[in-house]
Amino acid sequence: MAEGVVIVAAEGIKTLGDFIIQQSKFLSGVSYQVELAKVELHLIRGFLRDADARQGEEEVVRIWVKLIRDAAYDLEDVIESFALKVASRRRGGTVKIVLKRFASIFNEGVNPYKIGSEIEDIMTKLSHLRSSLQSYNIRQISGEENTDILVKELVREGKRHRVISIWGMGGSGKTTLAKQVFLQDEVKRHFDCFAWVCISQQWEGKDVLEDIIIKLTSPTAEKRKEISKMKKDEIAREVCSIQREKRCLVVLDDIWTQEAWHSIKSGFPINEETESRILLTTRKKEVALLASKNDHLHQPQPLDDNQSWELFEKIAMCGSDKTDLEIYAKKRELGKKMLVHCSGLPLAINVLAGLLSRRETIDEWDTVLRNVDVYIMRGINVLEREKTGQECGVSGVLALSYDDLPSHLKLCFLYLAQFPEDHEIRVKRLSQLWIAEGFITSTSEMHVSVEILEELSYSCLVELVERSMVQVVEYGLSGKVKTCRLHDFMRDLCLQKAEEENFLRIINFSTGLVSKTPLIGKVRRLALHLDENVKYDFSIDGRDEHIRSLLYFTPKGFDQKWKKKVMRSIFNDFKLLRVLKFENIEREFQLPKTIGNLVHLRFLSLKHSAYSGLPSSVSKLVLLQTVDLRYNYYLYEGSCFGRERATRIRNVFWNMEQLRHLYLPWRHYISEQKLSFARLCNLQTLGDLPIEKCDLNDLVQLTNLKKISVIVSRPSHLEKFKNMLISRSITYERLQSLSLKLNRDDNEDIARDIVLRCPHIYKLRLLGKMTKFPEELLGYPNLTKITLVSTELRCDQIEIVKMLPKLRVLYLGSNAFKSKTMVFSPGGFPHLEFLTLSALFMLNEWRVEKEAMPSLQRLHIEWCLQLWEVPDGLQHITTLKELTINVMTSRFCSRVREGGEDFYKIKHVPSIIITNIQPDYKKDEEPEMEEAAGASRVVANDSEESTVDGMWLIDFVRFMIA
Repeated sequence: MAEGVVIVAAEGIKTLGDFIIQQSKFLSGVSYQVELAKVELHLIRGFLRDADARQGEEEVVRIWVKLIRDAAYDLEDVIESFALKVASRRRGGTVKIVLKRFASIFNEGVNPYKIGSEIEDIMTKLSHLRSSLQSYNIRQISGEENTDILVKELVREGKRHRVISIWGMGGSGKTTLAKQVFLQDEVKRHFDCFAWVCISQQWEGKDVLEDIIIKLTSPTAEKRKEISKMKKDEIAREVCSIQREKRCLVVLDDIWTQEAWHSIKSGFPINEETESRILLTTRKKEVALLASKNDHLHQPQPLDDNQSWELFEKIAMCGSDKTDLEIYAKKRELGKKMLVHCSGLPLAINVLAGLLSRRETIDEWDTVLRNVDVYIMRGINVLEREKTGQECGVSGVLALSYDDLPSHLKLCFLYLAQFPEDHEIRVKRLSQLWIAEGFITSTSEMHVSVEILEELSYSCLVELVERSMVQVVEYGLSGKVKTCRLHDFMRDLCLQKAEEENFLRIINFSTGLVSKTPLIGKVRRLALHLDENVKYDFSIDGRDEHIRSLLYFTPKGFDQKWKKKVMRSIFNDFKLLRVLKFENIEREFQLPKTIGNLVHLRFLSLKHSAYSGLPSSVSKLVLLQTVDLRYNYYLYEGSCFGRERATRIRNVFWNMEQLRHLYLPWRHYISEQKLSFARLCNLQTLGDLPIEKCDLNDLVQLTNLKKISVIVSRPSHLEKFKNMLISRSITYERLQSLSLKLNRDDNEDIARDIVLRCPHIYKLRLLGKMTKFPEELLGYPNLTKITLVSTELRCDQIEIVKMLPKLRVLYLGSNAFKSKTMVFSPGGFPHLEFLTLSALFMLNEWRVEKEAMPSLQRLHIEWCLQLWEVPDGLQHITTLKELTINVMTSRFCSRVREGGEDFYKIKHVPSIIITNIQPDYKKDEEPEMEEAAGASRVVANDSEESTVDGMWLIDFVRFMIA
């Protein structure tokens, strides 16, 4: 079985991107070899498609595929190493500048003729492999079959307006296929007039319809002026009229959203008698389904045979013609034979049905049945562990589902193997890793924005979810998948396939001492699962220069002392490293200067690791896309803030033009010059930035930011920033998340003005005094989550907060409201789903009146030690599913327990969790906060100290982590 990951490996040259390949044209003696490499890999991809479908001569095909894969990897290594060689030798300037200086390359000690020779040797090997394919009876597959199918669909007789959709990820060939169909002679003869319009993300309904009418009618200049003055509805009616009168073919290329389709569909005679057709391409499955009038899929959880068949039929046969009883009966027969192997497991049923839903004919279904039987017969070879016959059947179905994946999804799926069992994977982090590895690319000749790459990455995850190969753990506020995981069976399959392909290697230290482990073959990705109870003394015999990805998975608070040679090897031995995840290392360490030699690095995360600072050599890592330096204090037993330390950060980011996400540590100091961001035009995330330690001119220019967290110590800096925004009429139109942390009381009005420069935020966090809540936020259409800590809002300000139209999540922390009584009045918080009350020390009465919070699902109350009872109004909130009570007094907790005075108020809540019960205090008596919190003072900044309450600090920690 030829693995699809090989196709993506062969495309590795493309993962260098237009940046490396195009700039290689400056390299005399090398650019020609690079172009030949691209052609050779393009030719060989067609053969790999056939190899993927081969189930017979498995060993022969596998050996051939392995040789192709290794050669493709070697080719990518040689080209990228050469292109970046000079970058590691020079100081200053970006990679683009360096690559344009190749006239002096001989002075740098780099021999382009030697590199060209190495490329030529690898290409000779690839060429010989391709030439030998006829003896294996492997043929080259082109896109002709798909073209023929689409042409037949377009010219099929019948007077019903039809929409034919081509759906797939960016770079999968949708537009190329549409162009091939569009240019076919049969199509040209069949239709009277044609229109091809590109819609993409930047669309305007009227402009699209105007473009269509111009291309269908070829109007005169005078007529064009008339069209430009027409209203959208008038243009839509005219376009419809033309399609009724003539045979028209309209190609809508690259529709991204359902909204885009809705904005133009009035221009098409949908469901009317007409011979006109629409050919549509989209990255979004839901757009294709909507335009082509298919139903969405449902995935219940059946157990018995009848429910299993019902689930299978809904998914696998949703597009089948059930009026043809003979075809339907045959599919039912084949389907039930395949369902036997699923053993009633919903996961296997979903996967099999999803696979068959993409196949329409009896022959295709019969082929799947035969392949399922082949996988079952292989039994234990599918996953190397003892299995019952039932388990082998399920494993066979899952293995078949893997083989059915498109090549790009195989690579994305295999990457999940490195995560520990039952690990909850954050989708945003996974997307950053996929992009850094080069898995998410576009074949378009046009520049692809950062947003599009991340959208494509998310689409890959969604398709894996739709195929039931990845499970959703949690959805975010936007409705997108926030975290995911692998089912145990799927993880077994993932591990097996990754090992077969030598795609990655996992070393698990929980099984005992591991040292001097030989890495057989060219290992490209290495994941190390560490254990606090097992000593880490791992080193590799000899330097493995082929490793591109090194990920450490450790338990939180991992505190082992590492030998210096081990630490040196991490930053010295892996020169081709693209991804380094070195997180949760609690024992303090220094980053060696040699980290600057890892010039291929795209992703660097030291999150929650006790590094002392960044060496200046980090500035050489100009290809970095994600840098995560976050370090938060953990709440250890007996202390509310753990270890006190500040991290030294230098101005090393200024020339990282590809940087997209920068997360700074909470407590740090900037040495030498201020941070400069002038060149960081791709930056989307900027976390925990001390505003006085950066160039404000740079900050106001970062208008592509989606998320920013700002720490303010001096009002003068914030006021200067505000004035610059106002004077230049700058608003952060793309900003979705804003955090302001104010260390002084006189920042209030300034902070309000900053918030009002961010009209589209959906998440707002405010820490610091702001006694009056901005009423203008009532008009913010996307604001769904608010965190308030130490804002000291007046009690009447709750009347403004409660009216926010889209608010779904509210966190009220220490001193959020300066009042002993808090009232949620009728009609307030109509869409609130999650509410947290934390450390509201003054609060001793909370009233929730009838019809307040009608949508509340989860309520969390903690550290409100003056609050003695839950409000009566909770009994009327029938949507409440979870009540969590933590660090509350004994009296409060006893009242809500079963049999308690307040139990009737919350007895309808399915889940009630009570933890960390505290001793009672007299009403209006302040608890001993130092005892409760474990501390009462923390140094907030090296230059300026501030004394804060221990409980305020706990809120601050949670605020930073959020």
